[in-house]
Amino acid sequence: MDWKGRRQSDNIEDERGSSQMGGSSGGGPFGGGGMGFPGGGMRRGGGLSISTIVILVVIFLVLRAMGVDVIGLLQQSGALDGGTGPGYQQSNSSGGSGAPANDEMKQFVATVLADTEDTWTGIFKSMGKTYTDPKLVLFSGRFPSACGTASAATGPFYCPSDQKVYLDMAFFQQMKDQFGASGDFAQAYVIAHEVGHHVQDLLGILPKFNQARQNMSEVDANKLSVRIELQADCFAGIWGKFTQQKGILQAGDLEEALNAAQQIGDDTLQKRSQGYVVPDSFNHGTSAQRVKWFKQGFQSGKLSDCDTLNNPV
Repeated sequence: MDWKGRRQSDNIEDERGSSQMGGSSGGGPFGGGGMGFPGGGMRRGGGLSISTIVILVVIFLVLRAMGVDVIGLLQQSGALDGGTGPGYQQSNSSGGSGAPANDEMKQFVATVLADTEDTWTGIFKSMGKTYTDPKLVLFSGRFPSACGTASAATGPFYCPSDQKVYLDMAFFQQMKDQFGASGDFAQAYVIAHEVGHHVQDLLGILPKFNQARQNMSEVDANKLSVRIELQADCFAGIWGKFTQQKGILQAGDLEEALNAAQQIGDDTLQKRSQGYVVPDSFNHGTSAQRVKWFKQGFQSGKLSDCDTLNNPV
């Protein structure tokens, strides 16, 4: 994907250097109404027991009474550098603000987001509508959102309550290592899918879904969720179509996105994790469905051809 040197979006909120926590748990696909990308499972660390905390406090007080600069020692060892575990490294910008530097991955995400903005602004204008850009929050580990706590374990998701996409870029590494889905256009597909949920939100599709599922059984809500997710895949395909027309795509890019869609289908994920599938629990669609609808959007480039709610999926 030929993305370097292109416009970057200003709608990036880089919170990777933030220590903010809080918010209710459950950011993922249904927590607080958020629409998530399947995956996650990258929980980092765990909580300390009360007895462990008491022991640590006692040790701290004893060492301080002996004149030992405990805080200084921790800072020198890197224990207070904001990392989340052994080997964790984070580049900070100058000035001591704690904000991560403008690294290449952030530039890539900002460029892809900008391209989705240009694409959907044009499409909405052609329909006589106004496209409102979503914000994209980059975080590391855990971060509060209006749909609950965003965490690496939930995977990327869109929160309609604040119209923001939440992304821990460690998910891209997980796609490569755990799912076998590598490549920059595969990563761009993830972003475009979540932006697809934002498009659904602006068109009134997502609010109707969130209201309808409240009165449904879990099985029926899952079936409707599959249709919503497949439409977001189709919308991501539409973005891909316009990207191709701009001459940004390179050889093999489309195959990267289709492979990603294949690898994150509900049936494929369940077979990989538990050895069997439970169709009633599907909420994103099978691998074949996800590939089909991304291709549908990519080949057509028309919203009217992404009606997963009223057509067989």
